[in-house]
Amino acid sequence: MDFEQLQLIEPIRRALSEQGYTQPTAIQAGAIPPALEGRDVLGSARTGTGKTCAFAVPILQRLTQHPVTGKQGKPPIRALVLTPTRELAIQNQEQVEHYGKYLPLKSVVIYGGVGQKPQVDAIQAGAEILIATPGRLADLYGQGLLDLSQLEIFVLDEADRMLDMGFVRDVTRILDQLKHRRNLGMFSATISREVMDISWVY
Repeated sequence: MDFEQLQLIEPIRRALSEQGYTQPTAIQAGAIPPALEGRDVLGSARTGTGKTCAFAVPILQRLTQHPVTGKQGKPPIRALVLTPTRELAIQNQEQVEHYGKYLPLKSVVIYGGVGQKPQVDAIQAGAEILIATPGRLADLYGQGLLDLSQLEIFVLDEADRMLDMGFVRDVTRILDQLKHRRNLGMFSATISREVMDISWVY
């Protein structure tokens, strides 16, 4: 199997080829087709097997194929990737940028430990994809600086690790507030009972 057989659009296949991707890994081959169909996905694979690609590529393709115009011509946030640490958030955003380099989509990453103004400015300039850590996301959302009313896709990356770090309440609070979310993706090296509980509820 190759990426063309996964029915990926040419700009994404070109970007993947430039990154050295030749054939999809097991998690990519298993997760990408149902995610492209708009189905919820719960994926488990060890670190280093391409989980970020497995959820980022369907996000990029679906947003590209179904464009939405926001207020004042600025793109609204339509996909949210929540990840437990700043390092993972930055890494995810870099990979999203690589995979989507030939697409007219913007992404923004937000995390704590730094001033919020540059991050808020980037969000207000418009972006379809937001990569965030739970604390900074909850903070900006609580201040009314984030509009998630048009969010369609929500992905929990490293779900078990996030829950182990005590973010379960933040995660469920965010999920409860996303009334118009259509799809949920949860990806983790392991699948715990807590992750299964969240998947059953949402």
